[in-house]
Amino acid sequence: MPEIAIAVDGPGSSGKGTVARGVARALGYQYIDTGAMYRAVALLAKDRSISWTDGPAVAKLAAGLRFQFSWDGDILRMRVDGQDLTTAIRKDDIGRGASDISVHPEVRTALLSLQQGLGREGAVVMDGRDIGTVVLPEARLKIFLDAELEERARRRHDEMIRRGELASYQDVYAALEARDRQDRERKVAPLTQAKDAVYIDTSQLTIREATEVVLALARARGAGA
Repeated sequence: MPEIAIAVDGPGSSGKGTVARGVARALGYQYIDTGAMYRAVALLAKDRSISWTDGPAVAKLAAGLRFQFSWDGDILRMRVDGQDLTTAIRKDDIGRGASDISVHPEVRTALLSLQQGLGREGAVVMDGRDIGTVVLPEARLKIFLDAELEERARRRHDEMIRRGELASYQDVYAALEARDRQDRERKVAPLTQAKDAVYIDTSQLTIREATEVVLALARARGAGA
C-alpha cells in the first residue's frame, strides 16, 4: 500500500504545526509548512516594498520563488531562493501579513500547484488552514486541530516571550481573535473543517498527547505500514 498524505488544519496556535512536525518525524514523512510559505511571501513583499493589498504584485513575486524545507536536528529550516528565513518569518506582524495576502485568489493560485505536487507524492504531512478542503482534498487522513481562544493566546504569548518579544497577553488575544475572523470569513479558501476531517480539541492536551492521537489515526489508515 502506498504511503498516505496527511492534511492538518486549524487556527493559529492550535498546535497544528508542532503536531504535524512530530507526526512527520515519527513516520519518516516529509513535512510541508504551508503557513511558512505564506509568511515568507509576506516578508519578502514587505522587504521589496510591495503592498500586502496588491494581489497581482504579490502573486507575481510568489510565483517566482523557490522553496526548500529541510531538517536541521529538530528544527525545520525553510530556504527561499537559498535564503534561510526560518526565524524571520515568525514575527507577529509577518503572521498578520500572511493572513492579509492569503485573501488574494491569485496569491493562493501561485502557491497551490507546488503544494499539491508535493502532496500527490504521498508520505507527506502538510499543515495549514485549507489543506483538507482545498490543497489536498483527497488526503487519506484529514485532521482539524483546535483549542479555546484563551489557551491559544496563552501559548502564543509564551512563545513570544521565549523569543524575547514584548507583547501583552491582551494584545496577543486580540490579534489572534482578529486573524481567526479574517481567516474564517475570507471569500477564497476560508478556514473551515473538512467534512471528513477528525476534530481534535488540544486545549487540555500536551503536544505529545496530541501527536500520539494523530499518529494512531495515521497508522490505522496505513501510514508507515
